[in-house]
Amino acid sequence: MAKKKGIGLGVAAVAAGAGAAAYAVHNHGKKKATGGGTSKHKGGKISGRKYVTAEPEYRNTELGKNAKNRKGIYYSNGNYEAFARPRKPEGVEEKNAYIVGSGLASLAAACFLVRDGQMPGSHIHILEAMNIAGGACDCIYDSTRGYIMRGGREMENHFECLWDLFRSIPSIETPGVSVLDEYYWLNKEDPNYSLCRATVNRGEDAHTDGLFNLSRKGCMEIMKLFMTKDEDLYDKTIEDVFDEEVFDSTFWLYWRTMFAFENWHSALEMKLYFQRFIHHIAGLPDFSALKFTKYNQYESLIMPMQKYLEAAGVDFRFNTEVTNVIFETEGEKKVAKAIECKVGGVEEGIVLTENDLVFVTNGSCTEGTVYGDQNHAPNGDAEVRTSGCWNLWKNIARQDASFGHPEKFCSDVAKTNWESATITTLDDKILPYITNICKRDPKSGKVVTGGIVSCKDSAWLLSWTINRQGQFKEQDKDQVCVWVYGLFTDVPGDYVKKPMKECTGKEITQEWLYHLGVPEEEIDGLAENSAVCVPTMMPYITAFFMPRTKGDRPDVIPDGCVNFAFLGQFAETPRDTVFTTEYSVRTAMEAVYGLLGVDRGVPEVWGSVYDIRELLGSSVKLMDGKSPLEIELPGPLNALKKPLLHVIKGTVVEKVLRDQGVIKEGMI
Repeated sequence: MAKKKGIGLGVAAVAAGAGAAAYAVHNHGKKKATGGGTSKHKGGKISGRKYVTAEPEYRNTELGKNAKNRKGIYYSNGNYEAFARPRKPEGVEEKNAYIVGSGLASLAAACFLVRDGQMPGSHIHILEAMNIAGGACDCIYDSTRGYIMRGGREMENHFECLWDLFRSIPSIETPGVSVLDEYYWLNKEDPNYSLCRATVNRGEDAHTDGLFNLSRKGCMEIMKLFMTKDEDLYDKTIEDVFDEEVFDSTFWLYWRTMFAFENWHSALEMKLYFQRFIHHIAGLPDFSALKFTKYNQYESLIMPMQKYLEAAGVDFRFNTEVTNVIFETEGEKKVAKAIECKVGGVEEGIVLTENDLVFVTNGSCTEGTVYGDQNHAPNGDAEVRTSGCWNLWKNIARQDASFGHPEKFCSDVAKTNWESATITTLDDKILPYITNICKRDPKSGKVVTGGIVSCKDSAWLLSWTINRQGQFKEQDKDQVCVWVYGLFTDVPGDYVKKPMKECTGKEITQEWLYHLGVPEEEIDGLAENSAVCVPTMMPYITAFFMPRTKGDRPDVIPDGCVNFAFLGQFAETPRDTVFTTEYSVRTAMEAVYGLLGVDRGVPEVWGSVYDIRELLGSSVKLMDGKSPLEIELPGPLNALKKPLLHVIKGTVVEKVLRDQGVIKEGMI
């Protein structure tokens, strides 16, 4: 195994770090000519927002570092700006904001308008097609079906914009504390980690044992992707850059089940994910990198935001479906002039001026969800809930190329769908099989599975998870809510010989019980009497992972727009990754700060990809703890190892390499 593992990934990581540093220096040289300045300024306006540039002779790295870019924002890091309160933007009292949708991104935009933009709440109007806020974060109890969780939210400590927001949102459970406070205390007292990441042979521990099992060639493929320029990955799939050396590894089992990547998804998005979360490679096998809310995301995140906004006087308009935003273009300047909508099915219009800011969540991963129940599959005559998100984006995009290309993401549901289901246990008969796998009491109120358990040999590639119970505040303390999902919905199951998409809730429970190791003669009875299951088929759940090129996702603030911005998972912002709560909140912050002229930095994406310690450490972890210096290098390179180690002995370089496991005892 030692011969099979790895390559000189540590060397490659050092090269990556050095390359990043050189790139930064190169770009800094450019910024000196175009960045901000102090005593000698040239001013201007782009898309209605002021910006500042410096004379070329300025060389001090601090001068003008916070000058706003052409979108009207700048990025920052550190506590100085994180704790600062911006001044009230000029003329904010004369402005109104219309926010289309009430998902996480939309509510975050409203919160930033109130907190940082200091806009009167009565000037903020949220237009929502449904009769409830939350968008994809909509965990509910349906009296005709049961508990429904279409998905869960995995979070980590470096969701900078998310935590910046929730430090200001009051808890609705504990007086005098924020949502961030209670979240922080919870995850300190009850840290998340998994005791069984995967099973085989009907409930047996697959003993992935925290290993990635990547071959030398597989490691090379990952590192090559890591170093590839974005533009070289436009419209390419993961299959274009990886082969079976990666696809047959435990790494790929971890990766695709955790993030819901499929082989035909975007290689660019895969690369961005790898760079974004390089600091969590060690936590990938056991989910110790993750943190979860106490309850489902609707009750833990959405409800506190909605109450905060209602207290500020924000205007919520439910049953209002926006169908189009009409633009007027003069040269490069684009102005949103009218909103077309249906209120209770009746067509209406909202006339806009340049003082009316419009924020639109374009696209939706949960649009068109089909709901089944215990005895009906999510197909045929099943209920379909739609809010017109994709049609709205298509109508907007027809007016200008800078508004993106929705068809790239929503035109092939065979490649963007998967199905989830919520199984609620009705008695204690199934619980011993759960405990046997996760090694924890499901009704303890603490971490249960610690993340998904993937059934490695499941035809549906079934995964399931149990978060802290109760997942709903009003949930019966004797019931347990289980979230199940399958990546492959169109192949027959192992117990139920039907595709998942054709299965009733009871049949999905049967398949799950089979993979828990329940004796076959007990499966049907337990699925009928000891659980109720609500399946949800989501046609566009991974639409944002479809291969794309530059411009397919529109900028948060498209060039030339003076009063319009996009929000959410299908808007483009640098370096961050979609399918996260952070992405929704980051786009909201950028949109508000840019359009309203808020003079405060947007926290940059956590810079672990530029940290040599993370690059070195992750290379060792990917090789399952093996140092690159233990690898037999070709030709004369092997002979150079000892002389090079002698040169760095006693230096800070040796310390860094030792700390990250590259140099081990006895090597020097």
